[in-house]
Amino acid sequence: MALVIGGSSWEEILAQELGRFLQSTRRQEMLTGERYYQGRHDILERKKTVVGPGGRQEECKHLLNSRVVDNQYARVVDQKVSYLLGRPVTVETDRREFLGELNGIFGPKFHRRFRLVGEDALSCGIGWLHPCYDRRGVLQFRRIAPWEILPFWADDARSELEGALRVYQRERGDLPADTVVELFAPEGITRFVWEDGNLRVEEAFRPYFSSRCDGEELAGAWPGVPLIPFRAGFREIPLIRRVKGLQDGINTMLSDFQDRMGEDTHHTVLVIRNYDGEDLGEFRRNLATYGAVKVRGDGGDGGGVETLSVQVDAANFEAILTLLKRSLVENAKGFDIRELSVAGSPNQMAIQSMYLDMDLDAGIMEVEFAAAFRELMGFVCAHLERTGSPGLSASEVDVIFNRDVLINESESIENCIKSRDILSKETILYQHPWTRDVERELRRLEGER
Repeated sequence: MALVIGGSSWEEILAQELGRFLQSTRRQEMLTGERYYQGRHDILERKKTVVGPGGRQEECKHLLNSRVVDNQYARVVDQKVSYLLGRPVTVETDRREFLGELNGIFGPKFHRRFRLVGEDALSCGIGWLHPCYDRRGVLQFRRIAPWEILPFWADDARSELEGALRVYQRERGDLPADTVVELFAPEGITRFVWEDGNLRVEEAFRPYFSSRCDGEELAGAWPGVPLIPFRAGFREIPLIRRVKGLQDGINTMLSDFQDRMGEDTHHTVLVIRNYDGEDLGEFRRNLATYGAVKVRGDGGDGGGVETLSVQVDAANFEAILTLLKRSLVENAKGFDIRELSVAGSPNQMAIQSMYLDMDLDAGIMEVEFAAAFRELMGFVCAHLERTGSPGLSASEVDVIFNRDVLINESESIENCIKSRDILSKETILYQHPWTRDVERELRRLEGER
């Protein structure tokens, strides 16, 4: 029997919530962030209009209409992701017997997925990882697009997930794709098909995984809903909200400049004297379309043709474009690598000052990611206990985000040498710019002795 709340079944309530989510501004902003990252900007849909008869705007297809995309937004997103997640995370624990298994779980495959989640967190405000098992029973982490997830939080702080809906398109060969909705609960998944605003149950319930004990197949459950939110900040503000207007301005300036350079006939406006006059609508349309206007002469003036030259000052475009790009970098809290070329051979302090805004923003993101990683470790510990390695708790594991920052290697190596008498060899090796694996370097040093 279906659960009824206030006269509505729970399927109807979920359908209402899903309908609001699909039309929500929040989801549209996520899609916009992803669209801009892929280079599909609003400028590509631009149309040139002129004032027609009666003062009405109408599209003029005779005008040159350049659509230039200078994707500074994607550049900043890649900068920020590479800065915090460019290098694999380091997993540390005093329980040395678990290090081998943990390093295997959080290996290169996990790092690749983790970078994608970082891109989602910046472009959409939040990213999602789904711990699950593949067909061979190997633990893996799936990235789920943020615009597919409608979470249901148990508290206002959005720290405990009660459940979630995932909506996505399922291809069916030559048939039209259908919309699938999955309800994630702590015990398992219920699958629906979305049809005309209603949910139809396709698979009533299935556990996340199953196991066999004494020949009997048992349904398995995770310690909670297996969806881990990775936020760029507590408010989950997408980066596109801060810089979309500036990115559109950059595209518009470049497109307009290319139009001006391409419309050679419009650099000179023809003034045809002593011909029939025009109303204002026709005047504006002919000026924009043909680059010519007709005027009636006074008295005995004869006909003639004069020209008005229109000079395009590239310096003005360049100045505005420079301001827009600088503002985009500042609002996105990125950095401009060209500052280093001006500084010549900068010291480490100059490099750190260039990274200041990005470092502050990455610090906020790191706090959120570290908390999410601790939650993810709860599922990993449950997996280890299930596979015969019990005894590890999430609080016994720490994650270190190895930020990928430019350094002055000579200065860094010199500081390592000066610190030999006050720091341990392990700490010095960790800070040395040529070290890739501290444990391996210690073993090599011991072998050389």
